Amino acid sequence: MSANTMDRLVYMANQIGTFFSSQKHDKAVPGIAKHIKDFWDPRMRARMEDHILGGGAGLLPIVLEALKTLPPVKRDTIPAPRPTLDPPGPTATHHH
Repeated sequence: MSANTMDRLVYMANQIGTFFSSQKHDKAVPGIAKHIKDFWDPRMRARMEDHILGGGAGLLPIVLEALKTLPPVKRDTIPAPRPTLDPPGPTATHHH
């Protein structure tokens, strides 16, 4: 996974943390965790788990705390990424 992808996941997690930070700590931590558990793809959560094992650089302390409360992702159930047959971008064909 590219560093750019991890930077994006850290940014997204911190945005969630910022949103919930207006709540009291005992509500914010489970709120962050629930949002990530409910809305993040298991692949995204697995990447974040790996990032946390590597130190969790860039994560807000409240986000790191919330992420550590989540159960581990069952990696054997994560489907393998499928290659895109028609990737977006300047070489993409447009169907009208």
